[in-house]
Amino acid sequence: MTWMETLQYYFSYPFVRYALLVGVLIALCSSLLGVTLVLKRFSFIGDGLSHVAFGALAVAAVIGLTNEMLFVLPATVLCAVLLLRTGQNARVRGDAAIAMLSVGALAVGYLLMNLFSTSTNLSGDVCSTLFGSTAILTLTRTEVWLCVVLSVVVLAVFALFYNKIFAVTFDENFARAVGTRVDACNLLIAVVIAVIIVLAMKLVGSLLISALVIFPALSAMRVFKSFRAVTICAAICSVCCAALGILVSILGGTPVGSTIVAIDIAAFLGFALAGRLGGQPG
Repeated sequence: MTWMETLQYYFSYPFVRYALLVGVLIALCSSLLGVTLVLKRFSFIGDGLSHVAFGALAVAAVIGLTNEMLFVLPATVLCAVLLLRTGQNARVRGDAAIAMLSVGALAVGYLLMNLFSTSTNLSGDVCSTLFGSTAILTLTRTEVWLCVVLSVVVLAVFALFYNKIFAVTFDENFARAVGTRVDACNLLIAVVIAVIIVLAMKLVGSLLISALVIFPALSAMRVFKSFRAVTICAAICSVCCAALGILVSILGGTPVGSTIVAIDIAAFLGFALAGRLGGQPG
């Protein structure tokens, strides 16, 4: 069969269509908030929260929850709030707070999985959780609907609070001076990122989530300079890379998460080259 016939064959199965839909939605949501995180120099909040989600996932597995999302999502959101509060503490700055949460949650999660796991393939379970696996191709209808609903909420929040997010991203002091509730906006951003992280774990794994957040934003910044243009370009780039990555993964039998990130890297290099040729600083 040709590659086109192979794709048509695979797309006759609902789980493949589910995977593509969820992948595109997650990539879209990740890219929108990614621009803000990069500009605020808080990019690695995604890395820290992804490790928190891994630890929460380990706890959920140990206590035998059938629906892990019911525990992982609230736990990750709570840690996002704590991270924001701790990061504002003069004694523990933002980067140190992220490092503490990231390393601590990763270590505790792996320890719990070693001590209490009943799986016969612990290494495979840990590897698939950290780097992603074919879990995106085994989504249930309930998980797909949950992802769709949460993605719509994220997109609605971004659209409704776009002006406030823009103001907080570039100058918090000015935003506070004109009456914007900066702390509330930062809290909203942290909570939304936590939701995105939990959704993205099945797609790329907890160790690769930061790439999904950061690379599209950095790619768009190589060519465009305005916040709106960068955001739109990052969203288009992220969606295209995710869709292409899932299709290549299906055709080539490669890991979904790693394939998407590899395509994101290739896109970044292409945008960087285009920026150089267009006279933009690299």
